[in-house]
Amino acid sequence: PNISLSTPLPGIPKPVFASVDGQEKYETKITTLENGLKVASQNKFGQFCTVGILVNSGSRHEAKYPSGIAHFLEKLAFSSTAQYGSKDEILLTLEKHGGICDCQTSRDTTMYAVSAEVKGLDTVVSLLSDAVLQPRLLDDEIEMTKMAVRFELEDLNMRPDPEPLLTEMIHAAAYRGNTVGLPRFCPVDNVDKIDKTMLHSYLRSYYCPERMVLAGVGIEHEQLVECARKYLLDAKPVWGTSTAANVDLSVAQYTGGIIKMEKDMSDVSLGPTPIPELTHIMIGLESCSFLVVKMISFVNIRLYFTDTDPGDGDSGLLCIHASADPRQVREMVEIITREFIQMAGNAGEMELERAKTQLKSMLMMNLESRPVIFEDVGRQVLSTGKRKLPHELCHLISNVTAGDIKRVATKMLRSKPAVAALGDLTELPSYEHIQAALSSKDGRLPRMYRLFR
Repeated sequence: PNISLSTPLPGIPKPVFASVDGQEKYETKITTLENGLKVASQNKFGQFCTVGILVNSGSRHEAKYPSGIAHFLEKLAFSSTAQYGSKDEILLTLEKHGGICDCQTSRDTTMYAVSAEVKGLDTVVSLLSDAVLQPRLLDDEIEMTKMAVRFELEDLNMRPDPEPLLTEMIHAAAYRGNTVGLPRFCPVDNVDKIDKTMLHSYLRSYYCPERMVLAGVGIEHEQLVECARKYLLDAKPVWGTSTAANVDLSVAQYTGGIIKMEKDMSDVSLGPTPIPELTHIMIGLESCSFLVVKMISFVNIRLYFTDTDPGDGDSGLLCIHASADPRQVREMVEIITREFIQMAGNAGEMELERAKTQLKSMLMMNLESRPVIFEDVGRQVLSTGKRKLPHELCHLISNVTAGDIKRVATKMLRSKPAVAALGDLTELPSYEHIQAALSSKDGRLPRMYRLFR
């Protein structure tokens, strides 16, 4: 029999759902030191903690420099420092406290993080301060980094998963030549141009205390502040005093546009059976309010969505990514354009509620893990100076209405599309046709009449 998902099943007891506790057990505590550095912590019971330094620095800040510096710094992280003779020494020190370290760079943030036993906190903060402010950047370390960067660039083009490459392309199309549109990976031609002098010049501008947050999860706030005062308050960076004069403060300028890469995808295979050759398309529109955009993605969950938030909230991108046989590219593009048009239609009440529940549960499940909480605390405090707690976010999600979704989607459809296309592009409609479809009532591509089929 046909039973709707919302009808209780006969003979089965009524489910009892756990509710989100109205008040967090521990709010996020934030202290700003005299030099401008923020210390943020979230207590979480356990013998391990995650502590790290987040810097407001990434590929979006490289307008006045050759692209690739942030990529280099990510690879050079936790190499030899004033205190430690090599990366191995750092790893051995962390091992004593059951610790691991990692550095990740995004378009706007560089994050140096360590997970270790709580009782090693003093050593961890001292090590982080050293790794961030006192790297030696030896010639052979820079040479090794050049090799690692070249290898990563080759790997990016060979990977069966087109996602990282497409994400690069869609940003370059959406924000041509500015901020978040600047390449996140070092372009091949720049690998040999980057040297210690250039890295120091960049670090002098961006690695200053007022652009940093020391974040910790699983520790007492006072303890973290004490360590910050000891190791980060009067720490002199190896490149001399910072001058924030050269900081690029430009706001992301959305341009829209298309970036195509004709590529034979038939040799991208993981084993003896070749992967069917596919063409990959991503279409994005400029979006604003992060939560409403998340809601739109969930209400229209039928396709694969990515939303890239360039962090400072100055602009965002909502993308639909789809892959198809090269002969079906035209139909696939039309499915995407029609999907975008439908977003501005009326969201069904039930669909909307389901999307809200899905979004809340995803948020809460992600925030079960200590490293994720750490990143959430660090990023929020770095970009806004405070942190919205999970229950506040859930409250915001609950308040999104079908009208909000319609309003944001309609506004999005007024922006020029950003298109990234990778693979066999014989059947790809022109950018003008994609634009026309997104301005039409039903999202259909203009009909093409060919004399010869």
